Amino acid sequence: MSAPTTPRRTIALAALTAVVGLAGSLLTAPTAAAPAREVGHTRVLARIQKPGFPAYVHVHTNGRVYVGTYTNPAGDAMRSRVFEYTGSGTLLRSWTVPGQDLAAPRGVQVATSDARGRLVVLEKSRGRVLTLDPRTGRFRLQATIPDSPDAGKPIPNYAAWGPDGALYVSDYGQAVIWRIPAAGGVPRAWFRSAALDGLEFGTTGIVYQPSTRSFLISQQTTSDPLDLLRGHLYRLRVRADGRPGALSTVWTSGPLDLPDGFGIARSGNIYLSLLGTNQLVKLSPQGRVVRRFPAANGSGVDFDSPSNATFLGTRVLVANQSAVISTPDHHVILDVEVGERGLPLHLPARSRLR
Repeated sequence: MSAPTTPRRTIALAALTAVVGLAGSLLTAPTAAAPAREVGHTRVLARIQKPGFPAYVHVHTNGRVYVGTYTNPAGDAMRSRVFEYTGSGTLLRSWTVPGQDLAAPRGVQVATSDARGRLVVLEKSRGRVLTLDPRTGRFRLQATIPDSPDAGKPIPNYAAWGPDGALYVSDYGQAVIWRIPAAGGVPRAWFRSAALDGLEFGTTGIVYQPSTRSFLISQQTTSDPLDLLRGHLYRLRVRADGRPGALSTVWTSGPLDLPDGFGIARSGNIYLSLLGTNQLVKLSPQGRVVRRFPAANGSGVDFDSPSNATFLGTRVLVANQSAVISTPDHHVILDVEVGERGLPLHLPARSRLR
């Protein structure tokens, strides 16, 4: 039989219980959440080292951010590099691209990654499709885009995996979408169209949208005399037999907007960079302009030849190429809060080259 509790003991026990309860609540109470960024808030994620001129940002399934360096309009003798960052912008590693023609304009874009985790790198000077294994640093030649007798030198620009596991590559220099088989091999012209024939500024972004079984394709200009200076966002459906369907226009830009790379939100909204007028534009799935993010974005570095919009969480990462005025301080990755999440990277199980 336990001893009876005295009033003093009761008071002490009650006080101890209160202290323990308060301590427990302090330990289990959620920490205050960081204040949410407003839509449109822009900051500098990372500054790009020489040779500079970043042209596309790829977010890997490993959470890392990769960017390649592109053409210096004034010319230089430096080989292109691929940089690896954390999602918060810390530089981790870089690789120098082998086998480039240093007498020709050169640059690389890390267009996507494959099912093995390798980066798919499009190399300009020789029209090559490479893979880079970030675990070993090994580059491997996968394909070379052929020259066209009437169109000239190819410039592989962006790439996306299709529904069949093949790699589809846009060509900035030729009016062609190329297809490289899922297991690697010779590129074949999958789609040709006069609509992809640009006046010096050709076909840029390409993203596959599984929900509509179609590619969205951005075009900076056309060769149509009545439409020379306007760009377009096209939709190209993939037929059940794998052949291309009809090309339709989702949106037509203003004069000299020069639409470049873009990203698609889970809502279907499209965030598209306008390299010519230094803006980021948000389009509805039907191609209606919802919002424009102006050049003066508040980050301290204005949009200057922005060349893509790649989702990372609710942010889009934009490579600031500064291709026209070539200002090294503008060679950055900008981080723009857009308040919605992007579509996951389309990465079929067969999306791997040799």
